[in-house]
Amino acid sequence: MRTDNTTQSASQTPADGVRLAAGDAELTVHPDNGCRIGSLRVGGTELLRQGAQYGCFPMVPWCGRIALGRFRNGGELHQMPVNAAPHAIHGTGRDLRWRTARSSATAAAFTYDLADPAAPWPYPGMVTQLVELAEDGRSLTLTMGVEAAQDSFPAQAGWHPWFVRHLDAAEDGDDSGAQVRLDFAAEWQEERGEDHLPTGRRIPTRPGPWDDCFGMPQGVDVTVTWPGRLELKVTSRAEWVVIYDEQEAAVCVEPQSGPPNGLNTLPRLVTPIDPLEISTTWSWRTLT
Repeated sequence: MRTDNTTQSASQTPADGVRLAAGDAELTVHPDNGCRIGSLRVGGTELLRQGAQYGCFPMVPWCGRIALGRFRNGGELHQMPVNAAPHAIHGTGRDLRWRTARSSATAAAFTYDLADPAAPWPYPGMVTQLVELAEDGRSLTLTMGVEAAQDSFPAQAGWHPWFVRHLDAAEDGDDSGAQVRLDFAAEWQEERGEDHLPTGRRIPTRPGPWDDCFGMPQGVDVTVTWPGRLELKVTSRAEWVVIYDEQEAAVCVEPQSGPPNGLNTLPRLVTPIDPLEISTTWSWRTLT
């Protein structure tokens, strides 16, 4: 992945995160906290739920749940830490300290070593995340790459943003602000079993609330609208998205490279000559 379009050295990274700004948009990335975007403000209004476990974090080297925390690679069976009993969830990248490789006023690149002792992943390699704010401050592009250093392995990558349900709630806790609306057209919904994993059956899209995976073979395209205030589109060439709106405080639109439990059901092998790469773009416009 390219990381040569930025200029600031890692030693200049502020202790409270890496801040990017353009137009009336500004965001802060926290490499020490799983390389999550801790804040995204447009016109001074916060769009992401605040808190150390929220914002928008990368899901890597898998997305969603792995059944019982176990996956196979050929004849090898691997056990990941069970952090959403009885399953493992959302990868290890969100729990690690990433390295700031480069940053400028509008873009930054971050990496972490898959062999990091704090990450119980059995294969060496590198993960890179690029965060790029458009010069006009009207869109944000996130790109993630997973590279294998030696042996091939199955992997996934994606993002888990927590968009506030009520605009302005992040600032004052008032739920009277514009309440979010989600609009999307999926070709199918993955049927969810009692164990919270896809059963393998594809069904027509059902009404929410959701904690479900949807298939979009033409690419992810979801519109997040706060009526009368702001419209934000989440797009990606990826074909899978998880929608989660079972909490009062926030909704999640999660583009990812495969479905939950995909390391077992739809493995995508990363090899030394074939890395995994995924991008998503958020673009927004005001409605006032």
